Amino acid sequence: MIDAAVLIPVYRSHEGELHIVMILRNPGGVHGGQVAFPGGKHDPEDETMLDTALREAREELGLIVDLGDVLAELPMTQTKTTGYRVFPYLARIAVPDRWRIAEREIAKILDVKLRDLTRPGAHDKMIDRFPTWQKAEQVSFYQIDSYRLWGLSYRILHPLIPRLVAGEWDL
Repeated sequence: MIDAAVLIPVYRSHEGELHIVMILRNPGGVHGGQVAFPGGKHDPEDETMLDTALREAREELGLIVDLGDVLAELPMTQTKTTGYRVFPYLARIAVPDRWRIAEREIAKILDVKLRDLTRPGAHDKMIDRFPTWQKAEQVSFYQIDSYRLWGLSYRILHPLIPRLVAGEWDL
């Protein structure tokens, strides 16, 4: 298994609405073209998996997160076919005046309103087959604009949404 970590950046808009910052990965690579959270592989220089998540958010988005704004370490989740063991961390962020996107890795930032994930029709299932799968399977997903959030990112986000809606953390 390859160890990796992701950051789930959340913030409240001036209107008080909760947002989750996600990314669309550039095509290519094992997770290319997918909606995801900022993150990546653990480097030997990273002392902890949290260090990995914070470093990756800084490298991919130019996002600096204070340790005091890391709200939770969520359960480790494994990819089903690509051999990754991912450690997710929820963090409260201040949206920067200007994002510094690593254009080699990131195609787009997706600023997702929590209410858009809880509206009727945002959550659905499809039958699909991906290149690394033996056969077609039913896949749950969230529709985010014209993109589908599925797989590992879905499995991290899905149990987190009711906790965010319930106001479990000070956001």
